[in-house]
Amino acid sequence: MSGIVADPPEVASGYRAGRTLPLRVELVRQLKRRRTLVMGAILFALPFVLLIAFQIGGEPGQDNGRVNLMDSATASGANFAAVNLFASAGFLLVIPVALFFGDTVAAEAGWSSLRYLLAAPVPRARLLWSKLVVALGLSLAALVLLPVVALAVGTAAYGWGPLQLPTGGTLSAGTAAQRLVIIVAYVLVSQLVTAGLAFWLSTRTDAPLGAVGGAVFLTIIGNVLDEVTALGDWRDFLPAHWQYAWLDAVQPQVQWTDMIQGTALSVTYALVLFALAFRGFARKDVVS
Repeated sequence: MSGIVADPPEVASGYRAGRTLPLRVELVRQLKRRRTLVMGAILFALPFVLLIAFQIGGEPGQDNGRVNLMDSATASGANFAAVNLFASAGFLLVIPVALFFGDTVAAEAGWSSLRYLLAAPVPRARLLWSKLVVALGLSLAALVLLPVVALAVGTAAYGWGPLQLPTGGTLSAGTAAQRLVIIVAYVLVSQLVTAGLAFWLSTRTDAPLGAVGGAVFLTIIGNVLDEVTALGDWRDFLPAHWQYAWLDAVQPQVQWTDMIQGTALSVTYALVLFALAFRGFARKDVVS
């Protein structure tokens, strides 16, 4: 007996799944959102806040004999930019990453527009991919905005000069700029775990605040556990343990060992979380 072969589903003329929800359209949508503008304004303002703090409090490091990165903040624009990254990498820069990734799918569900996007029809994998790429681009822009503004503000206030190293010695302005690029790249990679957590939670809940807050909370928990020295070598499996490995770039010669370990750990965790997000969303019953 011959089987009955079902007719293939009809597809509108000119429809291409890969052309739905273009990155340009998604990027414009996200750039116009108030949270994007507010986050950009905060990062833009931070270097001015630190500049005012140094103007009021005097030059750092003048009352103690220890020398560290913070003590050299007013040495040059490059030092001021590095200090801004040091002051914000532990927590402040976590927020825009968690916000941009955690507010992706959950926001659409909260607005009850997710099912309409899928009915457009936008394939689920395409929807997630578009939102993932745009969130990554916005996170990179946020991480670049801070040191660029800080470099400009610091140069105007303290001059364009070499980067004074905490261990002694200096790096030329050109070399310092290259090191800042390395630092920003590593900070972005180290934040991928937070990004993965926020993105995965965004596919599991209809509450954007829950996804963003959950990712930030788990990141804080990781930072707290890293302070528990009794955990010993178990801390090596915590992404927080390697978040300041970029300080090895503020040395006469870049030390890559810790940054490579931190990168490998962050990328591994992030890939697992992104895969869970795609797998779970593909099977999710979308009703909002």
